[in-house]
Amino acid sequence: MKAALLSSANTIIAGGIVIDGSGTPGNILDVVVRDGVIADIVPAGSATGAERVDATGLTLAPGFIDAHTHDDLVVIEAPEMTPKISQGVTTVVVGNCGISAGAGLMAPGQSPPDPLALLGPADQFRYRRFADWADAVEAAQPSVNVAALVGHTALRVAQLDRLDRPAAKAEVAAMCEQLRDAMAAGALGLSTGLAYRNAAAAPTDEVLALAEVLRESGGVYATHLRDETAGILGALDEAFAIGRRAEQPVVVSHLKCAGASNYGRSHEVLASLERAADGQPVGCDCYPYTASSSTLDLKQVVPETPILITWSESEPEQAGRMLADIAVDWRTDIVSAARRLQPAGAVYHCMADADVERILAHPLTMIGSDGLPVDPLPHPRLWGAFPRVLGHYVRERQLFPLETAVRKMTGLAADRFGLTGRGYIRKGYAADLVLFDAAQIADRATFSDPTRPAAGLRGVWVNGVRTLSEDGTVRARAGRMLRRNSNQQQGIPG
Repeated sequence: MKAALLSSANTIIAGGIVIDGSGTPGNILDVVVRDGVIADIVPAGSATGAERVDATGLTLAPGFIDAHTHDDLVVIEAPEMTPKISQGVTTVVVGNCGISAGAGLMAPGQSPPDPLALLGPADQFRYRRFADWADAVEAAQPSVNVAALVGHTALRVAQLDRLDRPAAKAEVAAMCEQLRDAMAAGALGLSTGLAYRNAAAAPTDEVLALAEVLRESGGVYATHLRDETAGILGALDEAFAIGRRAEQPVVVSHLKCAGASNYGRSHEVLASLERAADGQPVGCDCYPYTASSSTLDLKQVVPETPILITWSESEPEQAGRMLADIAVDWRTDIVSAARRLQPAGAVYHCMADADVERILAHPLTMIGSDGLPVDPLPHPRLWGAFPRVLGHYVRERQLFPLETAVRKMTGLAADRFGLTGRGYIRKGYAADLVLFDAAQIADRATFSDPTRPAAGLRGVWVNGVRTLSEDGTVRARAGRMLRRNSNQQQGIPG
């Protein structure tokens, strides 16, 4: 589909239950959309205009903001972004877990190192600077808005000859200059993935130096903690210390208690988050599943964790099988089987329901899918995370009210990442909107059939343009690159 600059017709979304993203209960109202923004919000039945969408009995919310994605390259290579639009997501935050696409080129013949390979193949890493990548997003005009962090591991790849050591002083200075350049071009902040092999050698001081750049220019510090298992409390302390040095907000990525020995620790993990919140701005994101997904990491290959192999370069025919079954067939142990499968991707069934629910329900928690769009057998969160919260956790489990869920998906994320003029249904805000049936919305993606679109969506608007067709396909692309402190964030044309 050829991208085109689109302008919205005047539209009235009439008589829906409007949940505005603030966390307050909804009211039955008419929402008037004009030229990409919310022009008015008036009592039901009082608005007139060119196009009228009957929302009687349906819920109208701000478009969902996916606080944690790895969509850095797919927004350019597959800009329809059907997995996100089909579940009501209108804005994605990319560059998480220390990995991002705009920090440097791969050398000829070089494969993207773990975990950069999660974003796509080497030939898609074409961008020497963040600004080059951001310009490419604008040229592709994806169906969703895109806001971006800069990945620490990507900076290391650009500046270090090898990643199994701390950066030297000159290399740290070069990373700082690269981050400074990205912040000037509109990046939201810095992310780290200190648990991954290619960032684990970075001492805290290396990240503290980058935090000084955040203090100069503003921006969020988002972190995949150095340890999400036994050492999680120490890893949280490290993250909060970096945030204090930066004097900027901290977002703990996909907060979890991973591994059977960690089950039940969500009480103390959340207590640590709350203590930090007393003195600095902190929060977290969480996905609504008890399984994680990433590359196949030998440190996580333990008997108590069932592991599904989603891809393998060396043994591609094993994709879709459980690691334990593969090991039995090969008459070996699971660690040896995992070594033979490398490089590979995996889903880890490593969390307890009670911990996931407790973290999801916490007031500091946003929703992020953490989906992997280039995985040939993706975790179902890629297609189903947001409807799962609304269907399973709100309607079925009654974990929190609908208006609380919407806030976690919209206003809270906009506030945390500084997405000015988005995340709320307010006059003058960008017309990113999702219309759904609260009694029917549900995720349908499963681990065996992970690319099924959600049920219950009735309409999605991005910058005032109706984006989702009745048959579930993307009919228009009106997303924008949301650069920090720019008019594009606020929905102002230009």
